[in-house]
Amino acid sequence: MPALSGFAPMTEHSDAAEPRPFALPGGLDTDADTQDLGLATLAIRTGHPRTAEGEHCEPIFTTSSFVFASAAEAAARFSGDDPGNIYSRFTNPTVRAFEQRLAALEGGACCVATASGMSAILTTCLGLLKAGDHIVSSRSIFGSSTMLFDKYLARFGIATDYAPLGDLDAWAAALRPTTRLLFLETPSNPLTEMAEIAPLADLAHSAGCLLAVDNCFCTPALQRPLAHGADIVIHSATKYLDGQGRCVGGAVVGDAKTVGEEVFGVLRTAGPTMSPFNAWLFLKGLETLELRMLAHSAAALELARWLEAHPQILRVHYPGLSSHPQRQLVGEGRQQRTGGGIVSFEVAGGRAGAWQVIDSTRLCSITANLGDTKTTITHPATTTHGRLSAEAREAAGIGEGLVRVAVGLETLDDIRRDLARGLDPR
Repeated sequence: MPALSGFAPMTEHSDAAEPRPFALPGGLDTDADTQDLGLATLAIRTGHPRTAEGEHCEPIFTTSSFVFASAAEAAARFSGDDPGNIYSRFTNPTVRAFEQRLAALEGGACCVATASGMSAILTTCLGLLKAGDHIVSSRSIFGSSTMLFDKYLARFGIATDYAPLGDLDAWAAALRPTTRLLFLETPSNPLTEMAEIAPLADLAHSAGCLLAVDNCFCTPALQRPLAHGADIVIHSATKYLDGQGRCVGGAVVGDAKTVGEEVFGVLRTAGPTMSPFNAWLFLKGLETLELRMLAHSAAALELARWLEAHPQILRVHYPGLSSHPQRQLVGEGRQQRTGGGIVSFEVAGGRAGAWQVIDSTRLCSITANLGDTKTTITHPATTTHGRLSAEAREAAGIGEGLVRVAVGLETLDDIRRDLARGLDPR
């Protein structure tokens, strides 16, 4: 088996002892000693065996290739007999550190880092599906994910059907003998609809399928889909894993066979690769992930309550509200720890009303990205889901009056005042 970017050790060369996969500073192994470590400790300490330089912060290995001691060592690396570095398209120590850290946070055996969140979905599909196979997806997913399934994978004979996110019977009815993958976001983008993962995992496995969950909105700080039976977790690292809107990346987490061989094989061959510099920034983002997600969630809940009480708001979508239809899934010890940082709301007046709210802001950034320390605001019907047909948007519940806010870490009163500019009558 080829060397896996999620498993190859990053240690200084030594004849005294065998290097250990997932080695931690201080002599810990994630497969043995990290089960008792908290999430914040894993996010700070995992995936960084120090090099011979003794650095305290993870280094950035900005190199395209790696030098071998001999032709025999080069041959052993390429054959997989020696798990060392080869070429940064698929083996780079900085990228590997990010992969190991995210795998530990998600509770997975392996992680493959990619160039973007969409390339993570594409790489997963290319690694696991072939012509004639079938996907069942939630109807409530990111617009680019729908385009990938319907426009591009369909060209290669991979069909997709859609089911309402929370309707288990509809998921079961959509299954075919050729179904190989069930795909969903929970919470969904942008309406924060939720699905219980465990029953969907049971359904997938009874049909001989895999269940993939896009965990972008929650991250492992709030939700760990593998613990509820999912086979694959997909991330846009661009969002909360980074946390400051600095760079683009993606990741796939799962087991050593599905992710470590099949998905990794596509990455090694086709090269939708995360850069070492981006991986280093994501490592820094992971260190504060839990703190940030709890802070985002606390502010988002208060903002959602304020919006729900506002006379100009028709409806608020936020998992932490008692009005949310899947509220029972949220809370300590439940599927989702808190409500997360995304609040969507509907205003009167359709597109004109939504654009008035957006254009009246002075603090919020008008951008379709999310997961930033800075609050962002967008109109999903004309941005994130703008390439979908009007019929597809209607089926997904994305109306012209919908506004999505990714609540940042600014002072909450300032965010409220900024949104009030376009909501309160003058």
